[in-house]
Amino acid sequence: MTELQLKVLELLKEDARRDAELIATMLAVPTEEVKQAIAELENDHIIVKYATVVNWSKIDDQKVTALIEVQITPERGRGFEGIAERIYLYPEVKSVYLMSGAYDLLVEVEGKNLKEVASFVSNKLSPIDAVLSTKTFFILKKYKQDGIIFEEHEGDHRLMVSP
Repeated sequence: MTELQLKVLELLKEDARRDAELIATMLAVPTEEVKQAIAELENDHIIVKYATVVNWSKIDDQKVTALIEVQITPERGRGFEGIAERIYLYPEVKSVYLMSGAYDLLVEVEGKNLKEVASFVSNKLSPIDAVLSTKTFFILKKYKQDGIIFEEHEGDHRLMVSP
């Protein structure tokens, strides 16, 4: 990976709406070089998708998000890959991570309500043969996601007191 590609990635991570011309100006390089760097990053699947970070709590939406710790028995010859694939193919699953520590996979699930998420865990996730145990945590409020703070910080409005 070139230094230009790294700089382009950093700028697109901050704001995916930046076009090649603006990035070229910011980096003081020709626009064609930036366009070529972006095309290569997309072709190599380093840039997988351009996404919007949404603060869903500002919308009257009753979505429920849960993080589920999953302990599994790895499959012979495939390890964790086959089980992770089986889990991430469910439409309710938003993310799956292989973890170190007390559990093997961290699964992020989204549902319309608590009952729907609970049903997913009990009817789809837990019955998988390799799944040994699950522990579900419901997200109550998101303060920061992908480096973006959702709530504006209020400054300290107290008067200064000195001895």
